[in-house]
Amino acid sequence: MRKTVIASLIAVACLSVLPNVHAVDLVQTYQQALSNDPVYTSARYALSAGSEAVIQGRAALLPTVGLGGNYSRTGDNWNIRTNNYSLQLTQPLFRPAFWEQYQESKLSVAASEVKFAQAQQDLMLRVSQAYFDVLTAQDVLTFLQAQQSAIAEQLASAKRNFEVGTATITDTNEAQASYDLVIAQEIAASNNLEVARYALQQIIGQAPAPLATLRPGVQLSPPQPAAIESWVSSAEQQNFGVVGQQIALDTARHEIKKNRAGHLPTLDLVASRAHSEVSGSNNPFVNNSTMGNSIGVQWTIPLYAGGAVNSSVRQAVALEDKARSDLENARRTAALNARQAYLGVSNGLAQVKAFEAAEISSQSSLDSNRLGYQVGVRINIDVLNAQQQLFSTRRDLAKARYDTLMNGLKLKSATGTLKEDDLQLVNALLAPATY
Repeated sequence: MRKTVIASLIAVACLSVLPNVHAVDLVQTYQQALSNDPVYTSARYALSAGSEAVIQGRAALLPTVGLGGNYSRTGDNWNIRTNNYSLQLTQPLFRPAFWEQYQESKLSVAASEVKFAQAQQDLMLRVSQAYFDVLTAQDVLTFLQAQQSAIAEQLASAKRNFEVGTATITDTNEAQASYDLVIAQEIAASNNLEVARYALQQIIGQAPAPLATLRPGVQLSPPQPAAIESWVSSAEQQNFGVVGQQIALDTARHEIKKNRAGHLPTLDLVASRAHSEVSGSNNPFVNNSTMGNSIGVQWTIPLYAGGAVNSSVRQAVALEDKARSDLENARRTAALNARQAYLGVSNGLAQVKAFEAAEISSQSSLDSNRLGYQVGVRINIDVLNAQQQLFSTRRDLAKARYDTLMNGLKLKSATGTLKEDDLQLVNALLAPATY
C-alpha cells in the first residue's frame, strides 16, 4: 500500500512539472505545411526557375560580344607561325521574332506566378481538408465510444432485469448485438482516424499534434455577397485557372507573330576589331602584323525554307484555337465550381440548422424512451434505437459544419480570392483546447 501511494505521488509530481501541450490550430498547421509540403516546395522552385524566362527573352534583343581566333604553324620546318584573333559585337536592329519571343518570356513569368498562386490556394484547401478530415474521424470515434458506453449500460441493465425475471432474453440479445456492432464500428473508426492523421502528416512532414476543435455551438456565417451570380461572375474572371488559360491564349497569339516573322528580313549592327600576325618566315615580306577595325550592318532576306515557315504558322494558329477552347472550358469549370461551393455553403447552413434541431429532438426522444423502459412501456430495442439516432445526429451535425466551412474556402478559391486571412477567420471558430 505504501509503495502504491509513493508511486502515485511521484507521478503527480512529474505531471506538475510538464508544460501544457496546446492544441495546434489550423493556421499553425498551415504554417507547418508551408515549410514541409513537397508539392508547395516544388511550386516555389518552379516559380524561381520561371522568373528567369524574361532575362533570357530580353537577352536576344541585347548586343552579343565574342572573342575568337586561331593559331597555326606551317612551312617545311613548321617555322611559320600564324596568329589571328578578333573581337566582334553584334546588335540586333530589326528582329521581329526576337521581339515576340521577349513578349512571350514576360507572359511565361506571369504564368509561373499564376501557377504559384494556384499552388498556394491548393495548399490551403489541402491542409484545411486534411485538418477537418482528422476532426471528423475523431468525432466519429468519440461518438462511437460514447455510444459503446451507453449500450454497455443498457446491456448490463438488460442482464439484471433478465436475472430477476422482469425482462426476456430477447432484450439481452438485442443489447449484445448492438454492443458487438458498435465495437466493430469503433475498430473501423480508429483505423480511419489513423489514415486521416497520416494524410495530414504527408502534407506537414511530421506527425500531427492534437488539433484544436470547433467551439461548441459555433455559429457559421453565410457567404457575402449573398448572390450566387456575383460569385460566378468573379470566378469567370479571376479564377487562377482562367487567368492561366488567358495567358496561354496571349502566348499563342505572340507565337503566331513570331512564326510569321520567318518571312521578314533581319538587320544587325556588326562591329569588329581583328588582329593578324605571321612570323618565322625567311621571306621578310611574309612576316607581318596587321590590325583592322570594321563596323557596318548585316541583313538577310529569307526567300524559301521548304515550306517550314508556313507550316509553323498553321500550327501556331491551330494552337491558338486550342488555347481559346481551353480558356472557355476553364471559365465554365470555374463557374461550375463557384456554383457548387456556394450551394454547398447555403445548403450546409440549412443542414446545420436542421441537425441542431434534430439533436435536441433526438435527446428528448432518448430521455423519453429511457423513462418508458424503466416504467415498462418501452422495450430495450426502443432505447437502443434512440441512442443510435442521437449519436448519428451528432456525427452528421459535426460533419455538416466541417463541410460548410470547407465549401466556404472552396468558394473563395473558385474566385481566386482565397487568402491566409480566410484561414484566420476559420481559425477564430476553433477552441483553444489544452491537453
